Amino acid sequence: MTLAQERPPGRVAVSRGRLPAALVLLGAMLSFSGLSWDVQWHIDVGPDTFFTLPHLVLYAGSALAGLASLAVVLATTAARRADRPVDEAVGGRAVPVFGRLFSAPVGYLVSGTGAASFLLYGLVDLWWHELYGFDAVIASPPHIGLILSVALTMVGALMVFAAASAHRWGRSGVLGAFTVLLGFTMVATNNLAEFAVGPIDPAVLGTTFLVVAVAFTAVGFLDNLRLALLFAVVFAATQAVLWWFSPWAAHAYAAQVGLPLRDYIDGPPYLPANMPMILIAVVALVHVATGRARRAGNRPRWVAAVVGGSAGALTAVAAMVQVPLVYGNPIPPIGTFVAPAVLGLVAGTAAGLVGPRFGRMLRALAPAAPSGAGR
Repeated sequence: MTLAQERPPGRVAVSRGRLPAALVLLGAMLSFSGLSWDVQWHIDVGPDTFFTLPHLVLYAGSALAGLASLAVVLATTAARRADRPVDEAVGGRAVPVFGRLFSAPVGYLVSGTGAASFLLYGLVDLWWHELYGFDAVIASPPHIGLILSVALTMVGALMVFAAASAHRWGRSGVLGAFTVLLGFTMVATNNLAEFAVGPIDPAVLGTTFLVVAVAFTAVGFLDNLRLALLFAVVFAATQAVLWWFSPWAAHAYAAQVGLPLRDYIDGPPYLPANMPMILIAVVALVHVATGRARRAGNRPRWVAAVVGGSAGALTAVAAMVQVPLVYGNPIPPIGTFVAPAVLGLVAGTAAGLVGPRFGRMLRALAPAAPSGAGR
């Protein structure tokens, strides 16, 4: 098979979309690992400055994704101006930007916008460090902007691979993109605990909503139990790798620069320890329950709400058990599970209502499968 046989002359071949898509996903993975490393540095070593190795890995990941996105946007713009057709499997349908000055595949537009926003917040973070010196906490204003910007880039990476899901490499990339998006956003939701008011914990609401919404999105998009469970397995494998990598990298870098570790270090690494270990059960519940309800002819919207609420309560209760188990603490009394279960029920119900729509939106990104699809 040759590209000339598969595509009209001048057409952007989908096989050429593999490299920029891989670079965007690699950038997202670098940002994810850099964030986990940086979080562990704050816990095991202490405050840091702007120019540290974990920060540079985080920044490099965003820069890599941004440059790859920019290259695709410029290539697509040149093709459109030359009146050449552009394959929608490369990042999705091209949309006009800045009054048709550019033409950008929608997936790369999102990932590139996230990277550009990250650059702006990076400059704010540099100013913040010059103004206040060390970072004592992760939840500083510029860090919140940086985390949200990287999350947007990861959403773009997911869209890029979803557009190429008629091909094996596209489906494989979707699993990785789902993983880094869910794992990365756990940092943002866990920090919401600082705003808890009585039994209402925003961290439980945010984490549960994301877990259940991503589960529904993955199930709705993949529409295959094996692939959906494979996503949960990839997520668990990534969690295991970060469990080893985060403390090793923090301690090795501290030794390299001559900084001591804190003398009260105890317990597992923060980010992987707080990534949900119940995901495979949540994905299986969502897939099986919604599939059976659909075959029985029930109204899918209300079924998704009920299943989402059940999955949300399960996720919140599982987190109440997971955290003390991994940190070696006693499990709380049964009475303390009531409030998180109710919050999980509410968040899961909301996720069940919107998650399937996200899945359908991702499916709409993929054009009709061309000849040779799956290669």
